[in-house]
Amino acid sequence: MHVFIAGLSTETNSFSPLPTGDLGFAEGGVHHGDATRHPLHYATAPLHIWRENAEAKGWQVTESLSAHAQPAGPTVRPVYERFRDEILSDLRAAGPVDIILLALHGAMMADGYEDCEGDLIAHCRAIAPKAVIGGLLDPHCHLTQQMLDEASLLVAFKEYPHVDVPERAADLFRLAVETAEGRIRPVMRDFDCRMILAMPTPTGPMRDFVDAMAEREGQDGILSLSVAHGFPWGDHPRTGTRTFAICDGDAALAEHVARDLGESLYGLRRQLHRDIPDIERALDMAEAEPAGPVVLADMSDNAGGGAPSDATFLLRAILDRRLSSVATGIFWDPVAVRICREAGEGATLPLRLGGKCGPMSGDPLDLTVAVRKCASGVTQRFGELPVPMGEVVRVETQGVDIVLNDNRTQTFHPEAFEKLGIDLSQRRFVCVKSSNHYQAGFSPIAARIIPVATPGAITPDFANIPYTRRRRDYWPAIEDPFA
Repeated sequence: MHVFIAGLSTETNSFSPLPTGDLGFAEGGVHHGDATRHPLHYATAPLHIWRENAEAKGWQVTESLSAHAQPAGPTVRPVYERFRDEILSDLRAAGPVDIILLALHGAMMADGYEDCEGDLIAHCRAIAPKAVIGGLLDPHCHLTQQMLDEASLLVAFKEYPHVDVPERAADLFRLAVETAEGRIRPVMRDFDCRMILAMPTPTGPMRDFVDAMAEREGQDGILSLSVAHGFPWGDHPRTGTRTFAICDGDAALAEHVARDLGESLYGLRRQLHRDIPDIERALDMAEAEPAGPVVLADMSDNAGGGAPSDATFLLRAILDRRLSSVATGIFWDPVAVRICREAGEGATLPLRLGGKCGPMSGDPLDLTVAVRKCASGVTQRFGELPVPMGEVVRVETQGVDIVLNDNRTQTFHPEAFEKLGIDLSQRRFVCVKSSNHYQAGFSPIAARIIPVATPGAITPDFANIPYTRRRRDYWPAIEDPFA
């Protein structure tokens, strides 16, 4: 067998002020056929797993591009086309291949391309019409019809936070092998749940739903089940939740199972819909807690959803209340990082922080800060996979520790603070710029978690996202989208 592996991914926020270009991919990681010769991290883990599994069978592996960028606005057209064409050129040069495995996102858009994943898969299919093509997807994908038509297999992570990337990559590899060897004949069908909302899986109804879904796999002809939660801030005709099933040679069964799964999920919509307090109410709730650390999530300034990660709204309110024993981050502010590094550890200086990317970032804060720590090469964990943070600085002002960096990323794990010498057990309040992924790392240490509906690029008001291309025929925008 000859296996071809590649990765190209970013999540496109149609409302982000930040274009996605070469610099964004350079920060996220670009490898031209050699990602698996470098240390494993979150974006490259699938390629490592696929290579290891294929080589364990003695099979030939051709590795192509691995390029991944932090979510932001649409990808610049020449950048997408150049990356796509590199993968296609490598595929042609590889000669006949049996299996093509692609590490994708599913919500990547570029100038002139509303469905980058579908476009890439279709081009691969044209070059290798008989190959098994498998795509590994983030559940916050748009699951287009072109993706379903052109791929042999699509598998999405089941968990949100996405801590199951290695397991799903292994699932996709196994299914691709069984397909290539003629042991299964996968057929995919999906169901439109007609809803847009956040569906975290660690607890509550989604925990039970995901567990029950996983138990059905491997039984009665069901090969794989996935939920495409959808990415709410991607203005795409297919934005929204879809369930999809892969069954063995039975299209009617796949359609039935996808519908059954989707209708069950739709029935949970009211239980999943959360009341999220604004800043003032959230801070009132936090101050009422007898002990910390209370974790406050700055949901709308989540770099993992395409926000700048330099919004000042929550921090300004904390300073106005004169709260102390606070740790907050990660603020993306390369200018402030540069200034603090130049001044050095121990320096005290005036610093203009945040508010640099437009109205959704708020106004900058003019502070007097002490530089407590400067660090390079720091990583934080997402699940068990490392995520680079770039150059990182810890500053302190008025009893508030602030973590800044120059490599835009959301806050996944307490390590983002602890590696800079901040003992979170001694902090009453911890503020993280993340929508949900932080829960995997912070739930074990938190006295309470309070999501906050801050202003920003990804406000969690799903009924009123200002779509121009997505019809408003979904819950909660309308009461009964199936009427």
